[in-house]
Amino acid sequence: MSGNVKAPVDAPRPLDLDKLFAARLHAARARPYLATALFALHTVESRTVPTMAVDPYWRCYVSPAFVDRTPVEELASVWVHEVSHLLRDHHGRSDRVARERGLTGPGERLRMNIAADCEINDDVYGDGLVRPEGAVQPAMLGLPEGELMEEYLRGFRLGPHTAGAAWLDCGSGADGLARDWDLGPYGSDGLSDQERDAVRFRVARAITGRPGRAPRGWQRWAETAFHPPQPWRELLGAAVRSAASASGAGEDYSYGRPSRRSAGVPGVVLPSLRRRPPRVAVVIDTSASVSDAELGSALLEVAAISRSVGGRRDQVVVLPCDAAAHVAHSLCQAEGIPLIGGGGTDLRTGFAAALRLRPGPDVVVLLTDGQTPWPDTRPPCRTVVGLFARPPRSEDEDEYGYGYGYVPDSPPDWARVVEIGAGW
Repeated sequence: MSGNVKAPVDAPRPLDLDKLFAARLHAARARPYLATALFALHTVESRTVPTMAVDPYWRCYVSPAFVDRTPVEELASVWVHEVSHLLRDHHGRSDRVARERGLTGPGERLRMNIAADCEINDDVYGDGLVRPEGAVQPAMLGLPEGELMEEYLRGFRLGPHTAGAAWLDCGSGADGLARDWDLGPYGSDGLSDQERDAVRFRVARAITGRPGRAPRGWQRWAETAFHPPQPWRELLGAAVRSAASASGAGEDYSYGRPSRRSAGVPGVVLPSLRRRPPRVAVVIDTSASVSDAELGSALLEVAAISRSVGGRRDQVVVLPCDAAAHVAHSLCQAEGIPLIGGGGTDLRTGFAAALRLRPGPDVVVLLTDGQTPWPDTRPPCRTVVGLFARPPRSEDEDEYGYGYGYVPDSPPDWARVVEIGAGW
């Protein structure tokens, strides 16, 4: 044979999914309250990513070589580490802190990645999870444990003491900076805003339901998961999206695509359960205790609510209400909606009017100062209450017609409550 014949080149080994998923199962057993999030991640094989990395759309990019050389127990810890970045919204927080502090460039994003790792790693390992080789700890940077990413970011700069962390790359899901391997917002298998919010809700409930099983950092996250230091309008949108994407909301039977079960019933066509745009009823408190500025803010919130459910203005109805519910208005003409009222407050009539709408709403959103009686029973649909923020008042400063010492009832526990204007 000719000496010029080249020896065959071994093809790259494929990703060992059995090993990778065994590690994920180990992670879920060690941290059962994170199981929903771990199994929500979609795996993408990548020969560009150094180890494992995530993007904001809950894709996890995995290097086959990294999986081959890493023990299952250590891979389990990496699974938990990566999903922690997404649950704690490190990409969104990094973008916000970059805008607030004028931080630009890949070096600053590396600092954000390191700071986010410090927030996660100070209490994530142990109790069934080994510490991966090279995991950054706050003590390595001379920093205390138990702080947040934003606080750690103020405590160090890149230099010789961080040289060993220069290889770190947890992806755009950790620091908000897009990578070459990212599939982006329009790639396949990413989670929608609603799905991401739903995952966070479920994990937070799993932690608060049995708080003794989670480390202190996770308990703190669960307690503040939906009252974070972020714009309250984003929080209101997240609450509405989560309610609208809950089981049963925005679902209906349709003959447009027959059910697969029809094959088992010859001669009968069965409808299938299909998603549709969620219907939202917004009840605005127009009583005398609500200021003109707050009413103007309420109309802005209505537009934000429309965007949070996909921009379908025809699916949003507005009901002004003081002691009685007034005419319902479609959001298609939001600019001309008259906010009639000025009397006493009984928003139970607004709830009742919203529930009488046909077709009925999937979500009822109530924008109010909270000085109202509440329904005795839980409505048959999801409820979100936006409370106008008020400064604390002493008993002798009541200017809304209530007796001294009056304290309005808190919204019922079946409603998701967001304080509007908090942090202004």
